[in-house]
Amino acid sequence: MADVIMLSRIQFALNISFHILFPTITIALCWFLAYFKIRYDISQHPVWMRIYRFWVKIFALTFALGVVSGITMSFQFGTNWPGFMEKVGNIAGPLLGYEVMTAFFLEATFLGIMLFGTNRVPAWLHTTSTIIVAIGTTLSAFWILSLNSWMQTPAGFEMRDGVAHALDWWAIIFNPSFPYRFAHMMLASGLTACFFIMGLSAYRVYRGDAKKAPLTALRTAIVAAMVLTPIQIFVGDLHGLNTLEHQPQKVAAMEGVWETEQGVPLLLFAIPDEENRTNHFEIGIPKLASIILTHDPDGEIQGLNEFRSGHPPVAPVFYAFRVMVGLGLLMLLMAAVGSYFVWKRKDLPMWYLKTATATTFIGWVATLAGWYVTEIGRQPYLVSGVLKTAEAATTIPSGNVALSLALYASVYAFLLVAYIRTVFLMARRSVEIEEYQPEELRIKPALTTI
Repeated sequence: MADVIMLSRIQFALNISFHILFPTITIALCWFLAYFKIRYDISQHPVWMRIYRFWVKIFALTFALGVVSGITMSFQFGTNWPGFMEKVGNIAGPLLGYEVMTAFFLEATFLGIMLFGTNRVPAWLHTTSTIIVAIGTTLSAFWILSLNSWMQTPAGFEMRDGVAHALDWWAIIFNPSFPYRFAHMMLASGLTACFFIMGLSAYRVYRGDAKKAPLTALRTAIVAAMVLTPIQIFVGDLHGLNTLEHQPQKVAAMEGVWETEQGVPLLLFAIPDEENRTNHFEIGIPKLASIILTHDPDGEIQGLNEFRSGHPPVAPVFYAFRVMVGLGLLMLLMAAVGSYFVWKRKDLPMWYLKTATATTFIGWVATLAGWYVTEIGRQPYLVSGVLKTAEAATTIPSGNVALSLALYASVYAFLLVAYIRTVFLMARRSVEIEEYQPEELRIKPALTTI
């Protein structure tokens, strides 16, 4: 049975890891598209429309993969985790239904106008459709994160004969961790889209695209990243404090704290040893963890030994948290350096363009690391304090799960490689089209100055 549980967990992790990549881009990218379109409507400057036309193609491709990969997620509730819907389906079902009714239908209705209506409908309708699709992607994230947050900090329900029944939908939707997790994820999506735009735009400029469109998109993304990164750090701190209040065992694993103590150091590096309940090769900053988590240099943090009856596996949570924070600091550095070049020097050196290209998908890695901290940090529960993971797992033969896992992994690996190659191919071909189009079709120099 243990093999079935572990295989089911790995399969679900694989599916959600692949799926989350695409909404993480499209949620914020659609708001960028709305910004580009509004800038064009106001100024009538052709550069903004050229930016919009390029990125709406990228959005369409990314959105399609997000929808397709999202469908497989629902299958697993029945095939791998039947106990989840049996025990908490009264909560999960309506929240997933609200996501379909308020978000997916909204996106599907106006997506066609957004993608194909540029010269077929009035400009105001096209812009409105773009904004509505952006609202739809955000609403979709709202409902999904509400459900996931409820699984972290359940509220507004009661158990009757082992089944959860809703008592207060307001409390369920706006459960204690939801505001922090929703804000944190929206900012993560914003930063993912920023570096995605930065990376592909820098690639176009590096490949020799001398037009204003990629450079303007690059500068816009740099400025947006410079605004969002400090806000994300602040919201992340608030989220950490909320997690400390409601899930102290998760924070203990994140920080590698085994014994309850005061004045806890912030471990920059360590090798957690769960068998011996200790860390090896610790490198830390004295009292900094207590300062960050309690805002008191002598603040107390509960250790993992207080939760011997159930705490998450330490090593993956500990390492994933450091990957997330480290990449966040790298994003801040990239945004700050880019902002300096944009505002002070007015140009971007080749080494920065290469670095920006290399960090095109840095948001993906940071988001996945944060997601692993959140989800693995909830173990051994599927719904904290209500439903253990082992209680909800399927009883089908482990070979069946292994087969489907192998098939999923093969398809996802192919799709991921194909997606990355395609977006860079689209950027490269855009450079070639710009370079070889007839002179009379080019935008005149007088119109390309912003």
